[in-house]
Amino acid sequence: MATHSGLKDGLSRNFPSPRCVPACVKRAPERLIVCGCGLFIFILWLSAYFQADIRWLHFFQALMYVATLWLALHRNRWGYFIGISAAGLWDFSGLFVNNFVMSGLRWLMAWIHSGQLKHVDQIIAIPAFTGNFLVLAGCLWGYARLPQNPLSDSVRFLAAFVFSTGFFAAAMALFQPRYLGLFRALLHPHWPRL
Repeated sequence: MATHSGLKDGLSRNFPSPRCVPACVKRAPERLIVCGCGLFIFILWLSAYFQADIRWLHFFQALMYVATLWLALHRNRWGYFIGISAAGLWDFSGLFVNNFVMSGLRWLMAWIHSGQLKHVDQIIAIPAFTGNFLVLAGCLWGYARLPQNPLSDSVRFLAAFVFSTGFFAAAMALFQPRYLGLFRALLHPHWPRL
């Protein structure tokens, strides 16, 4: 019959201690955040390249992802909160508020089936959604790894969400006020339709 110490020895052989976890796994959340932010910033640049009137809006939107990246790479919880807020809002609105992601998927499928590339401005929603999903996953994982997650972090997260959303709304109001209806539509989400 195994004793408590025998059980502990058996577990330690089967499950390595956190000290033995490879560095690539330890840095996985940061890698997700770097890849996601990089992909989304590239998509913002590409979109702004093709559509000049949204350049300033996308410049200021990219600043939120640069802040997320810099803070998260320093394992600062504010970086995780900004990333969760910005990427979560973008993916939520792209799926449940407007038809940007589903339209992109529809045109991507049409391109695959027909071989004719049309509506690249809609297709880029798919890598944009993917980039934001990577940021969201990396920030959630990174935050979960922090040694302490006090209840007061919920207030900090709420403050980061309000600030990030307010920053985005202010940039939109200054540079593309025609898109402000998005915020009203956030109160009335719908299931995505292909």
